This record gives sequence, C-alpha cells and structure tokens, in this order.
Amino acid sequence: MSVKETLSRLRDAGLDSLPGGGAEILSERVRREISPRKVSAAGWLKVMEIAHKIGMRTSATMMFGHVETKSEIIEHLFRLRELQKKTGGFTAFIPWTFQPKNTALQSIVSEPASPVSYLRVLAISRIVLHNFRNIQASWLTQGFDVAKLALFFGANDFGGTVLEENVVTAAGKSFKPASVEEIVSAVRSVGRPVAQRNTLYHILKMF
Repeated sequence: MSVKETLSRLRDAGLDSLPGGGAEILSERVRREISPRKVSAAGWLKVMEIAHKIGMRTSATMMFGHVETKSEIIEHLFRLRELQKKTGGFTAFIPWTFQPKNTALQSIVSEPASPVSYLRVLAISRIVLHNFRNIQASWLTQGFDVAKLALFFGANDFGGTVLEENVVTAAGKSFKPASVEEIVSAVRSVGRPVAQRNTLYHILKMF
C-alpha cells in the first residue's frame, strides 16, 4: 500500500496523530551513517506531509550530538520550518541529545552533548522555528534541573510523565517515571504557569 493509503486506513480506524520520532537529523549524509535502514530524510518529511494533508497532526523531533555538523542541525530546522509553512501540521518540536552508551557509535561519541550545547540548540530552535507554537524540553535526557532551565531558553512544554521508556534506557541512561506532582512542582518552582494538555495541545486543566 502507499503511504497515503496506509495512513488513511489507520486514520479511519481511529488514529488521529503521529509521533515525530525517527527524524534523527534530516540530512541524507547523516542518515546514511547512523541509520541507513531507516527512511531517508526526504522520505520522513514526505510521510509527515501526507499525514498533515489527510488531517493528522504530528510532532517533530531532532536527535543531535553524534556525527552531525552545526550546519546540518540548521538544515534540519530549515526543512521542518519549510514543511510547517506548507502544511501547518506540526504540533511541537522536541530536540534531544544522543545517548552513546551501548551503541555502535560509542567508540567515536564518548559522551552525550553537554547541557550548554542542549540549551543552545533549544534557543536556536525557538528562533528558527518561529512557526512552531510549542517546543518541548527533554527532562528524560537532561534531568529536571536542565529541563527547568530550558523553560528560559525557548521551551514552553515540560513534557509528560513517561510511564515507560525503552530507547534512552537501552543506551544506559537511568530512567524513573515522573509523577504529575513532580512536574507541577518543577514548573512552578521557576515561576511558570502549569497546565495539563492533550496531544493536540488543548488545555485540559490549569493547576
């Protein structure tokens, strides 16, 4: 089946949104090196565009801190911005840092990108992606302290409780689910208003 037919059948069966995982870095050079069996950068963007055109909303991610260059990070952001300009279908952007432990890249990437690098990329993302309403902090990879700082570097979404996680934990990152109370307390501690939202960023409850 074509991508459009597949997504249309999923939509008709009740699926109304897609996560934006698998974007990695939207550069063909990078993808050939780190994920040669995944869809190309152009292919990932095409799936998202088709989803948007049939009425599905999606998020978009970026995993950085491995073999990409700074210009390829900007290329990734520009490609997302152009598609958002065309479709308006992205709900949010979530950048997060590559965790190298237990991966094939561990020999060339010994440590994750620093918190300073993460916050810098986050701030640049907010400037470049001016047509994205929401940018999410990654407390899962950065921890609560850096995620709270992220709210001053362009993020307006702290992320969810994450009941189960298998990707970064496989790379050796320790993981403990966060409670609603812990997230509310963290966001309040830096003076920001706290709200519960759904996938489409409709506000369900103010705390």
